[in-house]
Amino acid sequence: MSAAPELKATLTLPQTGFPMKANLPQNEPTRLKQWAETGLYEQIREARAGLPKYILHDGPPYANGPIHLGHALNKGLKDFVVKSKTMAGFDAPYVPGWDCHGLPIEIKVDEKLGRKKLEMPRASVLRACREYAQKYIDLQRTQFERLGILGRFNDPYATMTRQYEAKTLEAFYSFYERGFVYRGLKPVYWCIHDRTALAEAEVEYEMHTSPSVYVRYALTSDAATLDARLAGKKVWTIIWTTTPWTLPASLAVAFHAELEYVALEQDGNTYIVAEALATAVREACGLERAVEVARFKGARLERTTFQHPFVDRSILGVVADYVTTEQGTGAVHTAPAHGADDFYTGVRYGLDQTCKVDNEGRMRHGLAEIEGLTVFEANSPIIEILKAHDALMGRNDIYHSYPHCWRCHNPVIFRATEQWFIGMETPMTSQDGTETTFRKRALDEIDKVKWDPTWGKERISNMIATRPDWCISRQRVWGVPIAVFLCEGCGHALNDAGINRSIVELLAREGIEAWYSHEAGQMLPEGTACPKCGKKDFRKETDILDVWFDSGTSWHAVLETEPELQFPADLYLEGGDQHRGWFHSSLLCAVAIRNAAPYRHVATAGWTLDEQGRAMSKSLGNGVDPVDVANRLGGEIVRLWVASIDFREDMAASENLMQRVADNYRKLRNTFRFLLGNLHGFDTARDAVAFDEMLPLDQYMLARTRELTEKVLRWYEEFEFHRVYHAVTEFCVADLSALYLDLLKDRMYTFAPASRERRSAQTALWKITEALVRLVAPILSFTADEVWGYLPAVAGRESSVHIALFPKPEELAPKDTTADWQRLLVIRDEALKSLEEARKDKRIGKALEAKVRISAESDALALLTKYEGALKELLNVSQVELTGGDSLVVETLPADGTKCERCWNYRTDVAQFGPWSTVCGRCAEALTAMGYASVTA
Repeated sequence: MSAAPELKATLTLPQTGFPMKANLPQNEPTRLKQWAETGLYEQIREARAGLPKYILHDGPPYANGPIHLGHALNKGLKDFVVKSKTMAGFDAPYVPGWDCHGLPIEIKVDEKLGRKKLEMPRASVLRACREYAQKYIDLQRTQFERLGILGRFNDPYATMTRQYEAKTLEAFYSFYERGFVYRGLKPVYWCIHDRTALAEAEVEYEMHTSPSVYVRYALTSDAATLDARLAGKKVWTIIWTTTPWTLPASLAVAFHAELEYVALEQDGNTYIVAEALATAVREACGLERAVEVARFKGARLERTTFQHPFVDRSILGVVADYVTTEQGTGAVHTAPAHGADDFYTGVRYGLDQTCKVDNEGRMRHGLAEIEGLTVFEANSPIIEILKAHDALMGRNDIYHSYPHCWRCHNPVIFRATEQWFIGMETPMTSQDGTETTFRKRALDEIDKVKWDPTWGKERISNMIATRPDWCISRQRVWGVPIAVFLCEGCGHALNDAGINRSIVELLAREGIEAWYSHEAGQMLPEGTACPKCGKKDFRKETDILDVWFDSGTSWHAVLETEPELQFPADLYLEGGDQHRGWFHSSLLCAVAIRNAAPYRHVATAGWTLDEQGRAMSKSLGNGVDPVDVANRLGGEIVRLWVASIDFREDMAASENLMQRVADNYRKLRNTFRFLLGNLHGFDTARDAVAFDEMLPLDQYMLARTRELTEKVLRWYEEFEFHRVYHAVTEFCVADLSALYLDLLKDRMYTFAPASRERRSAQTALWKITEALVRLVAPILSFTADEVWGYLPAVAGRESSVHIALFPKPEELAPKDTTADWQRLLVIRDEALKSLEEARKDKRIGKALEAKVRISAESDALALLTKYEGALKELLNVSQVELTGGDSLVVETLPADGTKCERCWNYRTDVAQFGPWSTVCGRCAEALTAMGYASVTA
């Protein structure tokens, strides 16, 4: 038998059962199955019972398709929060939810049913909608769980459950009975594609091309009342609009009372426009030769009259503050049925507000050229009519931001219709008894909430401060009905608390289908009469509630209903669009009903973009499917990507970036593998070394772990998950792999297994691993739980890392014990430079062939002398000599002595040991302790 192989066998890396390759796509589903079979979520709940609660209320994703990367980001962040709060010692239940009602599902069902829907009972249509939604709830649930999200997925909340629908209606009645709700004719956003009203939150702005036209209206009242110089002249005003289809509904022309207007004359015609816009109007309307003949304030134009350009109708001159000089002419054509400002101007001046555009957006003005055309189809014919009546002064196209339906992405219109509204100026009493308004109470509550990022506060405040009354009615089927009875005689709406309670109970038993399957008379108490006219015949309202009202009452339907939850929530966490959506509607509903905000803290996530900063879309083909990434690379990679970037900013994602994250994951995994491998044979009860008895390097690394732990715990509390990711990665790569684990190899592989030096290192490695696995558990949920199973046994340890608590910094090392080592590491850097120069000069090969001589002034020398026993290991050389001097000087010399065949250190005590001819005294002691002393040559 040769000596060398036997000797080298003692240098082999200790083995561990922790596999080098993660095989995440294969192993993660197995672990998920194990979590389900052992009831891990329920175990966590049981372990935290009685502790302070932390409630993250889940904003429900819409159940109409598989999840996308935005869903993965959202749910990943929430999982980080819940798991980190759980490990921080809170009872943090997570009840996921789904938003189910609304247009996207109803439209899909419409497409599936086709004309058959027209012959089906409404209850059957609702059942088809429920089945469609449930299909995607089930799909999304499995996809979220595949990403390692822990929660009550076996019993989530859904806005379409009977209990939730009843609670939504109950919330509506709370508004209704308190006087917040009214029914009236008002202009609202209207989607002609989906044939329903829309709220502010359901409108998004996209670029759109509109025809831009300048149209002249002839003055029919006495021009001399404006200015004597206009007497006997042919006078017009010019309006500008990008919606020619609204011109048949034009009833007035609005001017600003305080603006200066000028009369411009050219070719026998005089045109009145705002002085500030006169130059632009001259250019747009071919009036370059026009000269000013008069000037006056807009107030003079009030109550003047004009002739409609192509309809036999007198047009009233009115004044309004919304007229500006930003664009146009300073004269604004006013159609009360098609604009909020126009509508309220019409109210002030008693104008007709009848809308002659139907639910499908078709023109019903009785004009042959446009009758039955949709509003956008009518633009071109109307322009031709203007030409025919010599009323068109200028025409071009304008590409501008225009409101679109957030569901179908088609352009919307303003349309005056009868709708149900919640009044923002409804009187309220504040918590201190002060009389105020609904709007002001909502703004006051915003001030009490922590907004993260801080700009969220200003954003939602501005929205609440300027928003109109909330239009809560929709002309669709799939949703909670506005369950109000209307008198057939006078149209009065019943508002009786007892009747309302009975309808809530009915929906709780039978669902929203009950509103359609029972006649009004069956649901009303016998003898019910209209309090206004006394008649006893009633019809049911057919509109449904805005789906934002549905989700906005989730705090009532979920937080106030589930025993393990509570109101208000500690956290709402969603994308930035929810300032106008769920954050917004939840706030309004809670303030009206509970006089308080439904959340204490609101965190906002950015958008997921591609590497070029573009939004992800099917048409661009730049999307990243999180389920596909999980199936190919592992759900852990998706989770690590979520943690890698500050979620408050927009997050870039691509296949390339996912692969980079996977590379970083491998570094983290290899660190855990090395840590666990070196803990082979370590018994925590028998072998652990007290901190004061550990070697200085081991003490230093535990102190560094304490510093990391303190920072990571603070960052989890502040939701700075990206800082956790970067700090842990840097710690593993720089502090552990590049420094500590590299330096330990000599001690771990050549010292006797039971030596104090090796046990000191193992104690440090054990405590570092125990701390590190807990710190990464909220993010690397699969890997941390896997590592947990390979840790050395500890009596009473939790069965899963997810049941455990975060490490306590004070149990790792005393505070502030790294100052000496920070100075030592600076000296080490100088030594490494010297070693590298010696290598380049070929004075040495490997570092162990060197002796380092350090000359230092008194303070530095005292420090080096204090840690003299650790310097050889710190510099990874065979010898270190210390001398006094005026400054720090590091010199590299060839090592003294002979190379040990076993540890490769150069020593002066190398001699024969058994069959080996060159073994140092330290290795001889180790071999003796390992039972090699009896071996003979």
